[in-house]
Amino acid sequence: MIKVCRLGHATLTTPDLDRQVAYYTHVVGLTLIERQAKRAFLASKQGLEAIALELGAPNALSRLAFQVAPGTDFAELARELTTQGIKSERRSSISPGVTDALVFEDPKHTAIEIFSEYSFAKEDGTQAGIMPLKLGHVAYRVSDVQQIVQFYTDVLGFRVSDWRDETFAFLRCGPDHHTVNFVVDEVPQLHHIAFEVKDWAEIQRACEWLAKNNIHLVWGPGRHIIGHNIAIYHRNPDKVRVEFFCEMDLMKDEALGYFDPRPWHQDRPQRPKVWGPDTLRNYWGFGSERIIRGYQTVE
Repeated sequence: MIKVCRLGHATLTTPDLDRQVAYYTHVVGLTLIERQAKRAFLASKQGLEAIALELGAPNALSRLAFQVAPGTDFAELARELTTQGIKSERRSSISPGVTDALVFEDPKHTAIEIFSEYSFAKEDGTQAGIMPLKLGHVAYRVSDVQQIVQFYTDVLGFRVSDWRDETFAFLRCGPDHHTVNFVVDEVPQLHHIAFEVKDWAEIQRACEWLAKNNIHLVWGPGRHIIGHNIAIYHRNPDKVRVEFFCEMDLMKDEALGYFDPRPWHQDRPQRPKVWGPDTLRNYWGFGSERIIRGYQTVE
């Protein structure tokens, strides 16, 4: 089994590369670390690659890159994938910080890029935009949640953090409550991408910066119940739903098997479980006083 350690970068396609580069640098506050005619790479100010952009359709996810332990034997991983009927190939220089990767497809035909060695981008000391700490998670609408969860757990080594009935799964590869999540939908497509900021004050600053740039929130601020992160959402010029969040639940010890206790938890210790279909979206904030159809209602 591949044991993914963290989310690297997500590759999104766009019909207007210049417009999206401007959005991710000026509004989000990422640093442009490489620009080609048909591709661009952006990283956090601290040097973590977060977003790659390629020419193509708007609001589409084409690849996800994940890091595994340094020194991992890719030839051995490729052999193991073959035994599971998964075709893979080695690729070089998939990004400025990744020189070697093993690439294959998940069941929804997103390319998965596995890398072990990473070179941080140069730290950028300029102050611009919201400036998130990292790309925190990616959410996707799928027609078969059980199939995709089985792939991410059995092949990539993810652990299930929570379910909301049988339609919405939250998976982790590190201490964060979720790195990927999948929700049932008749039309498979990207649901949202999410950036972590350092604290609640940064969420407030992000709201002000978005408003100053005439970008309206489509949901939030509020504190989710599943994962308990404080979050806001907006749509970028390609209609990609973008979340900024902080204070997500953390499982600091997998052997103990519970999330770090917080005053807002509904039970203690809070362990992975299946939440009922009537679970509210928020502990507080928009949508906390009425039963709604979960995260799928966010527009």
